[in-house]
Amino acid sequence: MAGEHPARDDLKKVARARLARGPKDWVGGVRTRYVATPSSTEEVAEVLRVAAQHDLAVVTRGAGTTLDWGAPPTRADLLLDTAAMAGVVDHAAGDLVVVVRAGTPVGELQDTVAAAGQRLALDVPDADATVGGTLAVSPSGPRRLLYGTARDLLIGVTFVRADGVVAKAGGRVVKNVAGYDFGKLLTGSFGTLGVITEATFRLHPLPAARRVVTVSCADATTAGRAALAVLGSQVAPTAVELDQAGDGRVQVAGLIEGVAAGVADRTRTVLDLLGRGAGDGDALPDGYGRLPFEAGGTGLKVTTALTGVGPVLAACNRLAGEHGVTITARGSAAGVLHAGLAADAEPEAVAAVVQALRAATAPLAGTVTVLTAPHAVRDLVDLWGPVPGLELMRRLKDEMDPDHRLSPGRFVGGI
Repeated sequence: MAGEHPARDDLKKVARARLARGPKDWVGGVRTRYVATPSSTEEVAEVLRVAAQHDLAVVTRGAGTTLDWGAPPTRADLLLDTAAMAGVVDHAAGDLVVVVRAGTPVGELQDTVAAAGQRLALDVPDADATVGGTLAVSPSGPRRLLYGTARDLLIGVTFVRADGVVAKAGGRVVKNVAGYDFGKLLTGSFGTLGVITEATFRLHPLPAARRVVTVSCADATTAGRAALAVLGSQVAPTAVELDQAGDGRVQVAGLIEGVAAGVADRTRTVLDLLGRGAGDGDALPDGYGRLPFEAGGTGLKVTTALTGVGPVLAACNRLAGEHGVTITARGSAAGVLHAGLAADAEPEAVAAVVQALRAATAPLAGTVTVLTAPHAVRDLVDLWGPVPGLELMRRLKDEMDPDHRLSPGRFVGGI
């Protein structure tokens, strides 16, 4: 009935809005009251102004593929759904630049630019993930070795501040500028600094040819050495991935892309480097670029120095035996790995693994972040671990969102 929900009534004046419909509209088990689905940057601005007027905490949702990552919000009155903000705004193929709306699925973006022989050189675990959601949590896959992460490919962004003011950063030209790079600040901030509505990316040409060279190694130490040999060569692989099985064996896979003649020569070089047992083909290995954890389980992101990849995988294998759990692990020789533990693993065992893995990675300039986990595990661990520069991050949050209404508590240190 009109008047029972004044905030909803005001939201409906500026965008599509409704009452939340149960758990599918909740965030990390935290109940929401309203759902707004704006269709433009201007409508997002109006929605955030209404939220400020009614003191509503706002969490933004794309496709929801990583909505369970990070900490649950301390409150979530309004779910801002970006589903109606989809589509490519402009594809300047000659400049290798694309402007895309935040609610666009990454797979749809890739299909659009592929028609011009181009790609966004960013791997995402789920093609249904939206551009905005991908920037919010900043996942990265195999191709980060050559092309970097979302931060490196993003050259411009339009976003709305907590007070409803529209702001832009960067531009359509690939260049360096002095001052704050808000695109980089927003990327990986879990929606705590602003609501991204459009993004501008640099693109790369689709390669004319590719080969995948693989070798199975008896243990992580051997695999780490093999990966470093490829990295230290002049081959310039697009990706070098390591995938550790439950028995401790590790598959190393090098992705070689480019013009056909060059790919053939570089493939022969990698085959020589990896030695006996190495083979090559066109198909990517099973699980390539996918995260090694399932919904409901515990997912870890582990970073390390290049020389630490083998030792980190070895530590995962050792800790699995010590704590009676199965740990699946895979990731890039660039020093970013992911590990998964099953949903039915004992919470105390999972917490012990996280603590021990943090101790093992610390001498290797590494970190361990719990991306997602069952509530019983979350109660026992610090999801983020030690984070340098936390006070600076808190000051930035206070400056951009002084009332702490955007995804409060979702990010490191309760930001």
